[in-house]
Amino acid sequence: MRKKNILIVDDEKNTRDGIAKFLRLKDFQCLIAEDGSQAIKTLKAEQVDLILTDLRMPVMGGMDLLLKAKNLAPDTPIVVLTAYGSVESAVEAVKRGAADFLTKPINLDKLLITITRILDNKDLKEENVLLQKRLDEKYGLENIIGTSDKMQRVFDLIRQVAPSKATVLIQGESGTGKELVAHAIHQLSPRKSNAFVAVHCASLSGTLLESELFGHEKGSFTGAVSQRIGRFEFADQGTLFLDEVSEIAMPVQVKLLRVLQEQAFERVGGIKTIPVDIRLLAASNKNLEQEVKDQKFREDLFYRLNVVTINLPPLRERKEDIPLLIKYYLDIFVKENNRSPLFIDPQVLKILQQYNWPGNIRELRNCIENMVVLTRGDHISLAEVPDKILSYLDGETASESADHQPPASEFNIKDTERTLIVKALKENNSNRTKAAQALGLSRRTLYRKLEKYGLE
Repeated sequence: MRKKNILIVDDEKNTRDGIAKFLRLKDFQCLIAEDGSQAIKTLKAEQVDLILTDLRMPVMGGMDLLLKAKNLAPDTPIVVLTAYGSVESAVEAVKRGAADFLTKPINLDKLLITITRILDNKDLKEENVLLQKRLDEKYGLENIIGTSDKMQRVFDLIRQVAPSKATVLIQGESGTGKELVAHAIHQLSPRKSNAFVAVHCASLSGTLLESELFGHEKGSFTGAVSQRIGRFEFADQGTLFLDEVSEIAMPVQVKLLRVLQEQAFERVGGIKTIPVDIRLLAASNKNLEQEVKDQKFREDLFYRLNVVTINLPPLRERKEDIPLLIKYYLDIFVKENNRSPLFIDPQVLKILQQYNWPGNIRELRNCIENMVVLTRGDHISLAEVPDKILSYLDGETASESADHQPPASEFNIKDTERTLIVKALKENNSNRTKAAQALGLSRRTLYRKLEKYGLE
């Protein structure tokens, strides 16, 4: 870990050398300046973590140094040193941006405590900034991949709704990225520095979900051995995301509606009303309007949730985005598996674009990870394409071909196909890749037919 650099500015040699000697023993690095002018030169040339400066110095005093340093290095904290009779000046320095002040003669133990506290706070702020940056990188809008018209409309809606307090209902098939959209709304909202709390409603029964959302008091039901804080309280001042909201049981829907109306609730078994300020986002892979018609979801709750609706298109309706998604996940899994760069054969890319992806982006992601892990060379070929995808496309091709073929005659189709395969292998010196190309088949399909006809 890098040692912290302390810039000590004082026109008294004994003072600055004494402080420097003490701080070096405490594992700090020290830079020395006799006045503010020298300190500014050092600040321009070196990385400084904290400035320790006297107020009264020739050439440039501590107050002038403070103002110039704040312009030059605004994130560098400054501690001013002053005599007992000049405390008013030190207080004025704090008002102008100094982190703290100490009176002379300097108590070295108090100096160490002050410096350590200020630097720890500075590190914590920097870590928070870094964490927020990583959250933005992980959950920001740029991580929802797509250039299709349908996705551009989704992006526009996210940007419009994020700064507001409106409840948002995100609808789409499983695997379309509903939680990513919820994260993006949170990251673009004024609540981004507060908690994002996700609850997957389908994984919990009615009683458990009620306790998960609202918490419970000790002894409120069998097994409630202590008080529990619910997700609503954890999400206070932040965002609460309810995934698969259509699976919430009717009794819990009633309580959820009340919380949305009154912005307050009671824990299970409790009588104290707890106010809460949350932004609610909900998601469903079912059509909630149809669920209302089927009397499986409360109409009044539906209208509370459906202030703004974002409908995510399935991957089969935005196939132009597939190459971008493939590249995105390819880069991720190559890095995660410490692989050299991999390239995808154009034929494989074409096949992946033709496939309908019933599992949407989740299925595509799984497929790319599978191919990256199983690929031995530097490119992904047909041999690495999962059988499920090849079988689907073979079925599609067979179905299309059947529509254009004449009725079956007295010829034995299986024998004819077997003969053609044997002929293609002989003409290509048993090279299966070339034989497959000659037959217009994928290599995997040819392998399956070899096994089917006992030609292995």
